[in-house]
Amino acid sequence: MSSRQTLPQAPVFEALIVPHRSMTRRGVTYLAATIVMISLGVGVRFLLLGAWPVLLFSLLEIPVLGVLLAIHLRDARVSELILLDRRQITVTRTDAGGRQTSFSLPTAWLRVSLEENHGASRVILTTHGRGREIGGFLHDPEKASLCQALQRAMHDVRHPAFDNPQLRDL
Repeated sequence: MSSRQTLPQAPVFEALIVPHRSMTRRGVTYLAATIVMISLGVGVRFLLLGAWPVLLFSLLEIPVLGVLLAIHLRDARVSELILLDRRQITVTRTDAGGRQTSFSLPTAWLRVSLEENHGASRVILTTHGRGREIGGFLHDPEKASLCQALQRAMHDVRHPAFDNPQLRDL
């Protein structure tokens, strides 16, 4: 064992960002049930009137609805976890399939910036001439807020405030 142990650093900043989803699983279930009932009702009504092809189209749209709602629920698993400690920033991305990828950048030369390009903004982490985008699925005001929060946290890492009561009175 070496004389210098590397202890895990406590996070200075932590953010879990996820894309906005307006419906929960329960909401998706209610929506699917309602649309299936309406679709079948319309199909049966037209079947009774003698227009049987409408029922076929009603029955064909139900699996399409199921696939689209399943894609919506699957995409709800996307997230990014941003952890900043005194030494590095680590971004762990989870894709729609649940697979995680991660990258870390040292804080010594890290720059956090908000780039505006043709009306769209991007939060960029830059170090040693290479940049990585984070929060790509956020809206512009959320990106600006994330950028400001990360910049404040980076400032706190680089300029720690020491509160020593004994030195304060000198």
